[in-house]
Amino acid sequence: MDNEPMTPDQREVYIRTVKAEIDTMSHYEMCKIWRFAKAGNKYTIGEIGEYFSKRLYDYWGGFTPEISKELGW
Repeated sequence: MDNEPMTPDQREVYIRTVKAEIDTMSHYEMCKIWRFAKAGNKYTIGEIGEYFSKRLYDYWGGFTPEISKELGW
């Protein structure tokens, strides 16, 4: 079933579930994902990617120098 496309209802549930997951993430966790996530990660594409980005930058204010330094490269 992993390769089968989602129905519209399944997609909506999936999006709501991932958005709720994002809402529970700490500032640090979000910055870590933003910096190290591989292209195509569920947090980086489409509607979920836009939601993730808005939450990170509009809610948390993006990266801080302290988080950036702690994460490194």
